[in-house]
Amino acid sequence: MAKPSASASANPSTGFEDFLPIMANKLGGEGLIGELCNGFNLLMDSEKGVITFDSLKKNSALLGLQDLSDDDLRCMVKEGDFDGDGALNQMEFCVLMFRLSPELMEASGFFLEEAFAT
Repeated sequence: MAKPSASASANPSTGFEDFLPIMANKLGGEGLIGELCNGFNLLMDSEKGVITFDSLKKNSALLGLQDLSDDDLRCMVKEGDFDGDGALNQMEFCVLMFRLSPELMEASGFFLEEAFAT
């Protein structure tokens, strides 16, 4: 498997540009997780400590997501909500961000393969 590139890829169906692979290459694993945590903190409801539909709708413009519809935002919360509580905790958010980045998912396979090879 080839090492992942450091270029942003665009999802043609959504027009979303995936910058996580670039961030991962520049920041490393710990730095990327730190930035994802910062993103979580920007989007979360500060009283509840989780990302709710309302907090996502209110704060999404901070991350350039102001054009997403209410349905898109609800789908994001639903897709990442593994425990079924209707909100995203920090771990669910980070997992969702990785799942939404096909190139980063491919890269994680590369790093796993590399780890087992040594």
